[in-house]
Amino acid sequence: GTQGGDEGKGEVVDWLTDHAQGVVRFQGGHNAGHTLVIKGVKTALQLIPSGIVRERVAGYVGNGVVVDPAHLVLEIERLEKIGLDVRSRLFVSEACPLILPLHVEVDRAREALRESSGSGKIGTTGKGIGPAYEDKVARRALRVQDLKHPQRFAEKLRALLELHNEALTGHLRAKALAFEPLRDATLALGEQLAPMFADVGYRLHQAHQAGANLLFEGAQGTLLDIDHGTYPYVTSSNCVAGNAAAGAGVGPDQLHYILGITKAYTTRVGGGPFPTELPMDQPGSVGHHLSSVGQERGTVTGRARRCGWLDAAALKRSAIINGLSGLCITKLDVLDTFAEIPVGTDYALDGDPCQEMPSDIRTLERVTPRYEVLPGWRKPTTGARKLADLPPEARAYLDRLQDLSGAPIRFVSVGTRRDQI
Repeated sequence: GTQGGDEGKGEVVDWLTDHAQGVVRFQGGHNAGHTLVIKGVKTALQLIPSGIVRERVAGYVGNGVVVDPAHLVLEIERLEKIGLDVRSRLFVSEACPLILPLHVEVDRAREALRESSGSGKIGTTGKGIGPAYEDKVARRALRVQDLKHPQRFAEKLRALLELHNEALTGHLRAKALAFEPLRDATLALGEQLAPMFADVGYRLHQAHQAGANLLFEGAQGTLLDIDHGTYPYVTSSNCVAGNAAAGAGVGPDQLHYILGITKAYTTRVGGGPFPTELPMDQPGSVGHHLSSVGQERGTVTGRARRCGWLDAAALKRSAIINGLSGLCITKLDVLDTFAEIPVGTDYALDGDPCQEMPSDIRTLERVTPRYEVLPGWRKPTTGARKLADLPPEARAYLDRLQDLSGAPIRFVSVGTRRDQI
């Protein structure tokens, strides 16, 4: 993802998986959601790689992902109900840190405290992602491999729970969690999931040696990256392409092609600066049109996404950070009815031109976007099946995005179905 997440990555991953034998998740957790439309049925995936809906494709959850075992079991069962065999094709790294109910409670209590104190919510999904990554970095996390050793798991859980309960009952003003129910429930889930535990890095090496095509699927987007995003309004992991290697256990020389997914406009969920944001509260307004026609609600939270014109300066920054080989533009059809389409080319800062997206959030909050207005096409694009089918004005819009971003456009999506790319 080259923007703030929600670019339509799941649809593109599903489409590309027709040429792959394995799909790999390498960061994030079930705070990310991919909505796929398969045979007219919407299927939402949050933790399991999108390629799992293809019956011959393996799914890999790399060590860079934080795993909530309760959610993973529910997601597997949901896919099994629509007739998909998941358990024989899903491999979960034994090095994945676990998300436990204690992480969820800490996450939600912190957001509530921020809101009540007036310091401003980060806008987390409340899934426990951040606290789980904190435990990983502090070297106290329980990992998937611990589920195979009940006594070791219990000892580590007791120490971790004592630490977090102290915070919950103290400054977070929440309730403590009991040890035994948490231990028993988590170990029971571990028994269900144990056949899928694996050394994912080595399995990927073996698959590559055997000639398999492997697709690495990012979650969230570059502007939410913990290092390169709009900090502190970011997620808790590295979303950029370079983390695909570290988060899955492969060498960076194996990443042969980096495809950046970019919505034809810009959206964002949660707090943080958004220079090209448009008001969405008035029916008939541009922002309301983008939100309603684009069905801009978060897959995981259901929250309305903030909408605005495409920010090409931010896109250029993403292209540089990710080392993009090419772009896929999604939701071009949402712009079909506009007579004119502004593109944010760069910014003005204190009256002076600012060509690059500032990395300091306080500076970014002060910029004013500068726009170039392009003619719209006012024709439906949903029936296009090759680039030549697009109206000339739509081609001109794409050409301009290509010039501004510095990355070549390889694919364009004009709908939610596989055959609309």
